[in-house]
Amino acid sequence: MNYADLDATEISALVRSRQISAGTIVSEALSRITDRDKLYNCFTTVLAESALEAAERIDAAIAEGKDPGILAGVPFAVKDLFDIAGVTTLAGSKINAERSPALQDAVLVARLKQAGAILIGGLNMDEYAYGFTTENFHYGAAHNPHDLARMTGGSSGGSAAAIASGLVPITLGSDTNGSIRVPSALCGIFGLKPTYGRLSRTGAYLFASSFDHLGAFARSTRDIATVFDLLQGEDFSDPVCTKRLPQLCVPELTKGSAGLRIAVADDYFARGAEPEVFAAVEKVAQALGATRRVTIPEAHRARAAAFVITSCEGANLHFADLQSRPQDFDPATRDRFLAGCLIPGTWYQQAQRFRSWYRDRVREIFQDVDIILAPTTPCSAPLIGQEHIQLDHVEVLTRPNLGMFTQPLSFIGLPIISVPIQRSGQLPLGVQIIAAPYNEALILRVASELEAQGIVSAPVASS
Repeated sequence: MNYADLDATEISALVRSRQISAGTIVSEALSRITDRDKLYNCFTTVLAESALEAAERIDAAIAEGKDPGILAGVPFAVKDLFDIAGVTTLAGSKINAERSPALQDAVLVARLKQAGAILIGGLNMDEYAYGFTTENFHYGAAHNPHDLARMTGGSSGGSAAAIASGLVPITLGSDTNGSIRVPSALCGIFGLKPTYGRLSRTGAYLFASSFDHLGAFARSTRDIATVFDLLQGEDFSDPVCTKRLPQLCVPELTKGSAGLRIAVADDYFARGAEPEVFAAVEKVAQALGATRRVTIPEAHRARAAAFVITSCEGANLHFADLQSRPQDFDPATRDRFLAGCLIPGTWYQQAQRFRSWYRDRVREIFQDVDIILAPTTPCSAPLIGQEHIQLDHVEVLTRPNLGMFTQPLSFIGLPIISVPIQRSGQLPLGVQIIAAPYNEALILRVASELEAQGIVSAPVASS
């Protein structure tokens, strides 16, 4: 059996029933990483010794009749901005390499370990999560498993590529302006950005605090829902982590979309992209019987305001290093942060005021609909190093425009899953399924129905 083709739920069932050992699963995952990651450049850290030790503990617990956890023996990896005890948190940078190792795991890492999942390592990303391509200046570009010459998207590109290539079945990442959804779309997998504040960020190296979300990648809706359920819960050390009771999503997966009011975003979300992108949205809409259209007002201004706020907050976080050691940044990241330093405070305040107005307008839309569909990216994966793309016959910069459809939605912290549209002989695309805050169960229900119909899927890439 090829365990790389199994999802996390299937692996755990085999381990828990003693049909396969956790040690075997982890050993095979480590072997795949050794053999294949030289092609993808997903991993910045591989924790072989500690992973094998954890597998031994899982197998011993099962042998003693103890409950090993719902994800017993499942390998997982995390974007290298999550703290891992004993490992320096790089956050894609050269500067952070000088920091002391983390003293403890990030909260979300610890919660997966408590469920029996086994941490394999840390994953490549854009420096300080400021990018949409994972062409890391210090550690090299991550390569798309569907075509090694192409980008993974970013900033969580290593997280997405590790799933698409079958190296591990679960990864964690972060999303500020689209950094989970963009690589999910370009790599052809599922990626969940929950509601802002839904999951604890303690132990994660942030980029822009008023935007940053943490979330998960997988090759099935069931895995995404299982992981999300495990990650939920209060954390008083994260001031934005909401004090809501966990909302279990796995039991909701079989309910489907019946009775849900589903609409397609038009206007801003229906122009400025390749025709295939809009065809993918229509394919999903037809499968769900969605004929209604809705307009999200001023989405282009929301994107502009998102640029202002994230640039200012990121620049403020790194201001001391920008002054003392600018040469140690990726030049492109440094220049974007320096531009953020020069933005007037009045612009930042005005962007935040607009944000409040925009949030209210979108909430009004969700009084009449339950789900909105929109493209994830304006195109399929560009070539690594490609600085410009053609969108609607206009040449634009690649890096900022990969997030043109994700930024206006991150801006107000909505829960969104990007679902993968596979195309025979062509690169995959993604479609965003969007709901009002705290309605992760709804978007996962819709994604699960699409998966059951065969409209969306995430097979291991064949490259």
